[in-house]
Amino acid sequence: MAAPSAATRRKLQRKFRLRGFTLKVDALEEAAAFLDRFPDAEDDALDLLLDELDKEPLQSSILDRDAVRRVVALLVEAEEALDVASPAATSARSALRVVDAFLVPRFHYDPIKKVFYEHTGRLAVHGEAGDKASLYRDRYQVLLQRLSRDKYFSKPAFDTVATEHCSCEITSVQSLIGCTGRRWIMGVISQLEERQFYLEDLTGAVPIDLSNAKITSGFFVENTVIVAEGELLSNGIFQVNTCGFPPLEDREASVSLLMGFDFFGGGVIPTEETLRLSSLEKKAVNDMFVILSDVWLDNPETMEKLAVVLDGYDSVEVVPSLFVLMGNFCSRPCNLAFNSFEELRFQFGKLGEMIAARSRLKEHSRFLFIPGPDDAGPSKALPRCALPKYLIEELQKHIPNSIFVSNPCRVKFYTQEIVFFRQDLLYRMRRSCLIPPTTEETSDPFEHLVATITHQSHLCPLPLTVQPIIWNYDHCLRLYPTPHTIVLGDKSEQKAFKYTGITCFNPGSFANDSTFAAYRPCTKEVELSALEG
Repeated sequence: MAAPSAATRRKLQRKFRLRGFTLKVDALEEAAAFLDRFPDAEDDALDLLLDELDKEPLQSSILDRDAVRRVVALLVEAEEALDVASPAATSARSALRVVDAFLVPRFHYDPIKKVFYEHTGRLAVHGEAGDKASLYRDRYQVLLQRLSRDKYFSKPAFDTVATEHCSCEITSVQSLIGCTGRRWIMGVISQLEERQFYLEDLTGAVPIDLSNAKITSGFFVENTVIVAEGELLSNGIFQVNTCGFPPLEDREASVSLLMGFDFFGGGVIPTEETLRLSSLEKKAVNDMFVILSDVWLDNPETMEKLAVVLDGYDSVEVVPSLFVLMGNFCSRPCNLAFNSFEELRFQFGKLGEMIAARSRLKEHSRFLFIPGPDDAGPSKALPRCALPKYLIEELQKHIPNSIFVSNPCRVKFYTQEIVFFRQDLLYRMRRSCLIPPTTEETSDPFEHLVATITHQSHLCPLPLTVQPIIWNYDHCLRLYPTPHTIVLGDKSEQKAFKYTGITCFNPGSFANDSTFAAYRPCTKEVELSALEG
């Protein structure tokens, strides 16, 4: 057995130390040999090994060869058992899972025990007053527990001179009374009085002055949670000097603290399957998702362009594994004045015929339909349920395996988590801004939008007066832990932006600009495309 490299040794020692283990030399070599079996998924293999060691009834935190070898043998045995199973069956079952927003599990955070617990029981669509308060409280608690682990905002174990200058401990609003000097507070921007904004946390609210505040990237709108540095003036107003959104946390760090809970939906993947799925994901080089937004079925020009796109992909060697068609599916809003539902139903049927005519696409591709903000549905509140059955029955006769889901929705590709959201968010965020966005880091509005939703861990942090949300289903719009990819269908210009390792893109408006996007989940590459002419 070859000796592990210095880099591998350091990595193993660091990871094991973080879990409270100390490795003897022979144990380190055994762990390194296990990692060598998975050159393309070393991090996943190591996390799985540590998870299994956590479950073992160990006599000591100092690990020898036997302790590590015992766990390695179990994992290797499980992996070999999976190899015997049919790879095609495993792939078909596990490759693609679509999660409707209304089936996403809800979790609450307990600040005393510092753990999440799952909500049990039914969730009413028409909530009570307390449910609206819970919406804000849960959003705040998720961000506060994330902030508490940040090295700059966590309270030092020992109040030494060395740590004082780099620690930015959060002060509660209630504790500001009688305090002098610079303080850091975290709260929700609220307008409790007309033209007077407050910063509100779980202990109280304080009026704030943002007129001279230096800000970070993002759209600062009412309802967003911010971290502000400033001073309480004698008139009771908190003068903000600098403010920004709560810092992001690495996805792996968030996941490691969830104790196996399924925040994304779609079920927990057994630990024995994690390595296999990760390996299959890296090998799925031919898989591709094609995403189109604003597919107006009542517009002949749009349907002609869609036929060109479908013909193009029907003729390639390997057809896309998934087509995602996002609304709006009609050029006119399907509101109370709309009286052409029978015609729209017929047009969905025509779309089904168009897809069925491309036999390779019908046989090998899946089609996912996500409603837009102006499509038919019970209300404008988010999350929106899937398109009404009446409209899609004719299409389903032609494409039986088509999938109709909520907006937003979630897709799990092997181990990769992808969120799809169709909403004209950029325009509304810019209109609702309290402070003009800074241009120091970027002047691109899409990059500001991505920074806002990722730091807020929420797809739509707008005021409820601007975008209503079903109170008991606000958790469906959360982005915690941060997904690998976020697709924001918006009528604005198509864009792609990789932010702190998160792939975010807007495919653009197909009806207006002839733009769409192709996404390769294996490499997380985005190809922004457009039809000529």
